[in-house]
Amino acid sequence: MRAATADEPAAVDRQPVELTWWGNHAWQIRSGESVVLTDPWLTRFVTGTYAPEGADETTRIVSKPSVIDKYVTKADAILVHHGHYDHLPDVPYIARRTKATVLGNETHLNLLRALRAPGDQLTQVVGGEYLPFTGFTVEVFRSLHSCGGARHQFAFPGTRPGVVPARPRTIAELVEGGTLAYVLTIGGLRILSLSTAGFDPVALKDLEVDVVLAAPGGEPGVTDRLLKTIKPVPLVIATHWDDFDKPLDEPAEDWGGLAKLEASVLAAGAEFKKVEHLQSITL
Repeated sequence: MRAATADEPAAVDRQPVELTWWGNHAWQIRSGESVVLTDPWLTRFVTGTYAPEGADETTRIVSKPSVIDKYVTKADAILVHHGHYDHLPDVPYIARRTKATVLGNETHLNLLRALRAPGDQLTQVVGGEYLPFTGFTVEVFRSLHSCGGARHQFAFPGTRPGVVPARPRTIAELVEGGTLAYVLTIGGLRILSLSTAGFDPVALKDLEVDVVLAAPGGEPGVTDRLLKTIKPVPLVIATHWDDFDKPLDEPAEDWGGLAKLEASVLAAGAEFKKVEHLQSITL
C-alpha cells in the first residue's frame, strides 16, 4: 500500500496482518508468529466515565486474570500510549504472563512498577526511537492527549518521574503521564497507533503510513489537522470509540464521537472502518 522511498527497495514483502479489537484502545496485531498489543485493558471495571457526572475518581483499580486469559495468549511487545486507568491496569499481568517487552515513558513505567510489573521487561522511551524486533519494528513519537470542555482539559494530568510511587489504588492515581504515539511496521504494513484524538503535528509532519488507528474526540478540527499533517493515508480504523463501562462481550456502544470521526476521515478522502468488540480485520 505504501510507496517505497529512495532508501528502500521498490517491492515490499507483504504478509497478512490481523487486527483484533478488544475495546477502548486495546488491539492485538498479529502477522505470522509476531504479536503486538496496544494498551491491552480488558477488565473494564465500571467508572462512570461517559455518564453525565463523569468518572468517579474513587473507583478502585481492578485487574481480573480470569477475563484477560480468555483473550490474551501471546505477546512479543506491549505498546503503552499513556498512563490512564483505561489503558494501564492489565499490563503488569499480561507482561508477566507473556514475557513481552513493554514500551512506555518514565511515568508509565514507574506506574507499572508500582503495579508490580516485571522490571526487566520494561523499556523506557521518549519519542524518536526506532526499535527492531524479530518480525516487526516500532517507531516511537511524542504525542498529546486530547482535551475537552471550555477550558480544554483532560482527566488526571500529572507525571511520576524519579522514585516509584506507592501502588495506585484508585483511577485518579493513574495519571496521564505524557502521551506517546507509535508506528508499528509488521507484515510490510505501517500502522500509526494513536490512543487519543490528540497528536503532535511537529512529530508527525509528512509521516507516511498505510493505516491509522484514530480516536474520536478531536472534532471539529483536530482529526482534520491530523490527516493534513501526515501524508495521505488509504485507511483509518476507529479506536477508543466505545463506552468502556459496557461489557466487552456485547456489541460496542458509541459514546458519541464516531459519526464526527467518520465525517473527518471521509472528507480527507480516506477509507473509514470500524470493527466490533472482539472482531478481527485482516489487511
